[in-house]
Amino acid sequence: MLQFPVSRLRLPEGPRTDLALAGIVLVLAGVAEGQRLGPDLHATASVVVSWLLAAAVCAALPLRRRHPVAVGWFVVIGTGAYYLTSTVDGPLVVIPVVALYGLAARGRIRAAAAMAAVMVTGVGAGALAGTGDVNGTAVFMLAGWLVAVVALGAMRHGRVAYAEEEARLRATQERLRIARELHDVIGHTMSMIHVQASSALHRMQKDPHQAQEALTAIKQGSKEGLRELRATLGVLRQVDEEAPTTPAPGLSRIGDLVSSAVRAGLDTHVERSGAPSPLPAAVDLAAYRIVQESLTNAVKHSGARRAVVRLHHGDRELALDVEDDGNGTRRGNEDGIGSGIAGMTERARALGGTLSAGPGDAGGFVVRARLPF
Repeated sequence: MLQFPVSRLRLPEGPRTDLALAGIVLVLAGVAEGQRLGPDLHATASVVVSWLLAAAVCAALPLRRRHPVAVGWFVVIGTGAYYLTSTVDGPLVVIPVVALYGLAARGRIRAAAAMAAVMVTGVGAGALAGTGDVNGTAVFMLAGWLVAVVALGAMRHGRVAYAEEEARLRATQERLRIARELHDVIGHTMSMIHVQASSALHRMQKDPHQAQEALTAIKQGSKEGLRELRATLGVLRQVDEEAPTTPAPGLSRIGDLVSSAVRAGLDTHVERSGAPSPLPAAVDLAAYRIVQESLTNAVKHSGARRAVVRLHHGDRELALDVEDDGNGTRRGNEDGIGSGIAGMTERARALGGTLSAGPGDAGGFVVRARLPF
């Protein structure tokens, strides 16, 4: 059975729609007032006043986007005056109904409710005064319609506010993701450069050849870091700017991490098990960053000489262990916060996985991550 996509149904809106609606209502109101003309098409003062009120109310509707509250009160009062001077039930009530909906949709719920209350009160007063065209049923129906209109406008405002909040949340999550990327890239590169520079200064006079190797490693590491930094910052480019051509890092580049750690004095090996298969981009990037952060911490804080990276490719998850033979501790950064492990944990949680980090049973420090896909 065919189903109509109700979620995609949208009413026409905009200044042109307001102008078209006002024109249609004005024509219908004019036709309705034509019933009050005499046999010789003579218009009484009452008919002229009704026409002028209808024209003023319809002309005010296209201005509601600039002055929503002022136009709302004007059309409500003008429509009430029209029905007091006219003896026909014209369609002019459509104008204040549209104005009330627009107010509620913009979040002016109190103003819309106050105008609706004024309209119901006026009609109710007419019913109590014994007006022939107004009775209790009409008052009840008008109140129901106005409540429904204001409620629909409030729902529209709520949906728009929810969409805006969701967009802000997505933007915040993206900023956090970029912050983690920058932390990983800059932290890893600068740590390796610091270690190599310290080694070069220490060996400059005793062993110039090893010092030259350290400086070469610094050059290569800084080049690699700059490349990753450009790729990470590429997500902040404008739409009309050239997109970055460097692919996001993944486990295919784990050899670069191992080489960088070895140059820093950490003997690193990779052990693979399971059936390697292409990983989703998010899982591949997260695994790379976790290995990168773990090796960086091992070089900076643990005093380790050896590290092992174990990768097990399962059917539905990637198991990742990074173990070193250091002192089993991890210090924080200069502010005492230590965002490295927290960042790795957030990466794993963002994918529905888990991560634990702490001293190993046989000493050293172990990072264990499980990344489902």
